[in-house]
Amino acid sequence: MRTWFNGHLLQSPDERVVSPLDHGMIVGDGVFETIQISDNQPFALTRHLDRLVRSAEGLGIGKPDIGAIREGIAATMDGQEIGFGRIRVTVTSGPGPLGSPRGSEGLTQVVTAEPSTRPPDVASIVTVAWPRNERGALSGLKTTSYAENALMIEHAYARGASESVLPNTTGMLCEGTGSNVFYVVGEQLVTPTLAAGPLAGVTRALVLQWCAGELDVVERDAPISVLETADEVILVGTTRDVQAISKVDDRQLPAPGPITRRAQEIWAREAAKGIDP
Repeated sequence: MRTWFNGHLLQSPDERVVSPLDHGMIVGDGVFETIQISDNQPFALTRHLDRLVRSAEGLGIGKPDIGAIREGIAATMDGQEIGFGRIRVTVTSGPGPLGSPRGSEGLTQVVTAEPSTRPPDVASIVTVAWPRNERGALSGLKTTSYAENALMIEHAYARGASESVLPNTTGMLCEGTGSNVFYVVGEQLVTPTLAAGPLAGVTRALVLQWCAGELDVVERDAPISVLETADEVILVGTTRDVQAISKVDDRQLPAPGPITRRAQEIWAREAAKGIDP
């Protein structure tokens, strides 16, 4: 693991550099991206950095220095051999007072790169009743205000699952704590619309784009109970890629089913064509 902080490569990831008054820590006032490393290269980096800017500007903390962050990514990866891993880019509003109002010292920008274990091809999920607010101030932004997600992922782990999937405030299927959800009805591959409140995932967008010519894939909203009858369920995300789901709560599913398998094949083929699609 190597970490870059505000223009400087740290000697150790344990080096203490963040102010105790940084609003990323005080009130979770920041944004982030996780980027897959594949054969020593960041995958879909431009899409991730574009979303980082959208999230930061949507949160009102200003525009990150993308040139500096790209330098930080290169610096943290230099000298590491990472066949599979992840880069975490975090941008906060910087040091401020103990209350909610922001300070004026400028943004904190941090990049960390590390090897990691590739998620399994097949996983299980649980549904939860806690809703995502599709009309909230943070809807559609990838922020560091993640305590709700941390609670829900621990809920999943305690039940032998890898992810919790949640509805929005109207009971419609929304997303996983760190993933987007697709499901199959008949021969059709379906994912919730962005109006339902899920994050506009990079992997989600690429699946929609790449599968459109070969599968019947649509964006459509439905109650979260659709997972009780769906023929196949899929999670997609930065490190998961296209992951088959074998169990939803207590319901067993074929994994991978035929549509899932085809989506995985399309993903593998298209992803191999370029590192920054």
